[in-house]
Amino acid sequence: MKKHFRLTQAGVDELKQELQTLIGERSAIAEAIKTAREFGDLSENAEYQSARSDQERNESRIAEIEVILANVEVIKKPTGVKVQLGSQVKLKGGAKTKEFQIVGTVEADPLSGKISDESPIGQALLGKKVGELVEIKTPVDITSYEVVAIG
Repeated sequence: MKKHFRLTQAGVDELKQELQTLIGERSAIAEAIKTAREFGDLSENAEYQSARSDQERNESRIAEIEVILANVEVIKKPTGVKVQLGSQVKLKGGAKTKEFQIVGTVEADPLSGKISDESPIGQALLGKKVGELVEIKTPVDITSYEVVAIG
């Protein structure tokens, strides 16, 4: 059974850009390997080993992105009144205000406010409506927030 990767259109565009960049790096890596080969004995050639390692990482990431893009399911802009995949959610708890976008696991980046629908915070938010309270559990404590806006 194929795995489907759920991404926003922005996430798909980001991956396509990264793929183009990685493909563009192939010739530079090949040149580095060629230059390193000229240094002699390959078994003790650190430059050659490093260049080959760079090539393996690059090719591995290219293959990973190609699989994701071949099996991507683009998240449509949510239109409902409940929090769902793709929703922008604004929360208020006391003096704190937080904003999150609910995305698929591939696109998740908590530092930029993109949280996975499979994360504890994402799961707590899914299905909530404006005005509802949500308890967010972190390793440190449990905090209650009110959903103030869904976009």
